[in-house]
Parts: sequence; structure tokens; C-alpha cells
Amino acid sequence: MLAGMIELRALTSDDWKAWRALRLAALAEAPDAFGSTLAGWQDAPEERWRDRLSIPGALDLIALYDGDPAGMATGVPGGDGSVEVISVWVDPAARGAGAGDALLTEIARWATGSGAAVVRLSVRRDNGPAIRLYERAGFVHTGHSPDAADEILMTRSLG
Repeated sequence: MLAGMIELRALTSDDWKAWRALRLAALAEAPDAFGSTLAGWQDAPEERWRDRLSIPGALDLIALYDGDPAGMATGVPGGDGSVEVISVWVDPAARGAGAGDALLTEIARWATGSGAAVVRLSVRRDNGPAIRLYERAGFVHTGHSPDAADEILMTRSLG
């Protein structure tokens, strides 16, 4: 385990530059982990970045590791009393320091406070480190994604 301090910060659309830097780093470092691509986002205008941080009711978080941006995650409310976790990524230099755990814990806390009963996510079945992170955070396998054959679905009950 790395030593250092993890701090979380909730973002607004005015924080689009910070989100952009992390998102582009994530898409470059882990191109197969996301439904989006680096090519699809690297030349995106400011408005697209602001729109991404303006999903109604969502919580967009970044993790700072010793003051430097080192991770991100978003919780998006579902219409069925659930929250979907998307865009999870931690910089390789900060992996093992607790940033992923802190991001998921905060999204679960926020989801509980929002009245959600369950948190859901999908992850590529070959992404062992992410799956282990999600399992540590209380997520369990619930099936395969109907939208992507190479993804598994995981849920965490909040009750």
C-alpha cells in the first residue's frame, strides 16, 4: 500500500478542465476499459466537456493523491431507485493508495443519501484489478451485459 493522502472533490461543469485532463489520461492509459475512445474525446470542445459534467442528478468526483489529480468516478441516478457507477479510473501511480476505494465509498454514501437501494456497474471481464476493487467495495457479480458480451454486471446492495 502506498503512503499518501487521498482527498475527494465533487465537480461542477466549471471544473471541466480538470475532468478533461483525467478523462484523456484514462482513455490513453486504459483504452479498452471504456465505451468511449481517446480519438472520440481528445478534440472535444469545451461545451461537450461541460455537458458531460452536467448529467442531471449525477455526482462527478475526482480523487487527489497528495494534492494531484489521480482518479475519477461518476454516480448517475437510475429511474428505478438505483445508481450506476461510470467512468471509474485511477492513475497507475496512485493505484494501491486507496483512491478507488474512496471514490466507490463516496458514491455509495451519496447514493444511500439519495434514497437508492442499489449501485450498479459494468466492467470488462478481463479487467481483473477493477473487478477486485469492486468486490472489495461490496459489489457482486449479477450477470453479463446485454449490451456488451465482454462485460459483466455487478451490483452492491445499499440496504
